[in-house]
Amino acid sequence: MIVDMKEERGRMDRTECAVAFKALSDETRLEIVEMLSHGELCACELLKHLDISQPTLSHHMKKLTACGLVEGTKRGSWVHYRLNKIAVDSLLASLEDFTSDDHRL
Repeated sequence: MIVDMKEERGRMDRTECAVAFKALSDETRLEIVEMLSHGELCACELLKHLDISQPTLSHHMKKLTACGLVEGTKRGSWVHYRLNKIAVDSLLASLEDFTSDDHRL
């Protein structure tokens, strides 16, 4: 995993946030995150609902797993994906910090 979340703060630093937001800047990846918000899905299930090829899905999943927002487990010939709730919560907490009235330069 590329992202090394700051466990003591429960937040991502700016660099980690930038990587995560870059991964989320694609409409297909946002759709994948939305689908995974309902629970773990096999890559085959994701492909059934997306109008993309398997190599394209692999590319998107590589971006989402590299930033830590999604985790994958290989089972047989397919990978099963799930959201990394800790990473998602950390990203949201960081965004709240950036936009809060208490945020200092």
